[in-house]
Formats: sequence, C-alpha cells, structure tokens
Amino acid sequence: MGYHDEFWGWYPPSKPIKVEGGIKAKSKRGTIGDTWWSKRWVKVLESFGWSNRLERGRRYARSGQVLDFKLSPGKVTARVQGSMAEPYRVIIEIKPLIDKEWNDVLEEMSGKAIFAAKLLAEEMPQNIEEAFDAASISLFPESSKDIKTDCSCPDSANPCKHIAAVYYILAEEFDRDPFMLFKLRGKTKDDITASLRKMRTAGNDSVSQLEVHPSGEVLDKKEVPVSVDDFWAGEELESFSVNISPPDVSAAIIKRLGTPEFWNSKDDFNKMMSRFYEDISRHAVDAAYGEKTGRKKSEKRKIH
Repeated sequence: MGYHDEFWGWYPPSKPIKVEGGIKAKSKRGTIGDTWWSKRWVKVLESFGWSNRLERGRRYARSGQVLDFKLSPGKVTARVQGSMAEPYRVIIEIKPLIDKEWNDVLEEMSGKAIFAAKLLAEEMPQNIEEAFDAASISLFPESSKDIKTDCSCPDSANPCKHIAAVYYILAEEFDRDPFMLFKLRGKTKDDITASLRKMRTAGNDSVSQLEVHPSGEVLDKKEVPVSVDDFWAGEELESFSVNISPPDVSAAIIKRLGTPEFWNSKDDFNKMMSRFYEDISRHAVDAAYGEKTGRKKSEKRKIH
C-alpha cells in the first residue's frame, strides 16, 4: 500500500537503506527507555497524540537508521538514513527556559540538601521534577507547540518517522546521561553544578546550621532531637534511634574530587570506587546488625 501527500501526490511504500554503524536502540521490543526520565520523555510525546507516528520511528531507531546526532542547548540536529541515498537532516528545537526560570529552579534545588548533594555528585535525583514543580516550571514539554521540528524528507507528517526515530534515540541517551535533559532546556551539567556550588557557598550561614543524621539525611540543627552534650549527660534522653544504612550518594567525595592524576588504568575510576564503597557499606550494615542486607528486618535500634 502506498501513501498520498497533498504536495508530493501518491508514492509507493519505501524501505530504508540499511546502514552500518548507526545508533541502534538497545530495546528490541516493547517500550524504549529504562529510567523514569526517559520513560517520562516518551510518555509526554505519546500524550500529544503521536502514537502511530512514533511507532514507525521506533522501528527506525531499533534498526540503527539514526546515523548521528548533536545536542546543544535547546536544539538537536541529526542525520537519519531513509530510502534515499542522501540521509535526511532532522532538527528538533525545544524552547530553553529563560534565566529567571532557571534561577527559580536552582533555588529549589539548592534548598534541598539531598538534591544538591546528588547533583553535585553528578547524579540525577529520582524526584528532581519536584524542584521544577515547586518553581511552577515544567522540565518536559507541556504541549506539541513547545517543540519545533523539521526534516528534509518529503513526508508532511509531523513527526515523520525520521524525527520520531531521533526522539527514541534521545530517550535512551537520557538513560545514559540524564543531564542531557537539562541541556535540552538550556543548561549544561557544568552550568548546573557551578550554580549550585555558588548558591551553597553563598548560603554558608545556613549550611553551618546543618548536621547529618545517621541515615545520611541532612537536617537543621533545630531538628536534631538530641545534642552531643545532652547525650553524654543522659539528659532528656528517653530513646535514641540509630539507623545505619548505605548513603544516598555512593562515593560522593570521590565523585566530587574526580579521577586522580596518577590513575592510568583503562577502568573507570569512579565506577570502580563506587563498587568498593557499596561493598563497604553493605559489610558495615551486616556487621552492625548481624544479618545480611536485604532481609526484611528493621535496621533501627533503640538505646534506652
């Protein structure tokens, strides 16, 4: 069965030219994307009524028809191999957030210690959308009008299968590097971390009022139930809860310091150290409670 276009008229179905070395989606069937942010990206696109158009692009993404792409703040350019000898050129533009919007979001991020800690350790918090929601800003496009696209192919459908293929490749790239989402909205990872460090340093007075709970959570001093002096004096100490658990950010200091100059191995230093830290944390919990991590028992002890 062929297709009919108002401008180009009727044309027969075409098969894309197979290519070697294209960017091939890892997913072989079902949905594309592993993390919440990549799944959210796909779900948002599908909510615009593009399900049928996206389906054709998903097949292109899985067969490796996307040759390459470049992501810059607010813009993605890509080449997708179709049925013609010359690859089609795809442009996807999403309006970046303005400076004031980003400042509001960054204020929300810096105000929550766990957000700041994870982002400065170059990890994406699972609930980062809360910072955007609190600033009344959306991390993801809210309607199809927020996205401008163009493809050099003759298909008038928007998105065409070439644009849709790039959408899916982006979803898997977001799995690999979620900070690309921020870049798409106008801020690079370096921009985000630099701004957070500046805000946290400027708020030194408030930072000095923070203490770390045994669970790893950062609390205001006024929220800490027992002071060190009162603890040793035995005053106002009806019960004291201790919770030994792995940190929210594994190997945070190592990630902040980066790979040392003496490291000459081909292995990724941060990943290797993260595994060591995770093993140490697991053994610490086992030693503290005399049980293997993962058993459904409380990790809390009360000292009376």
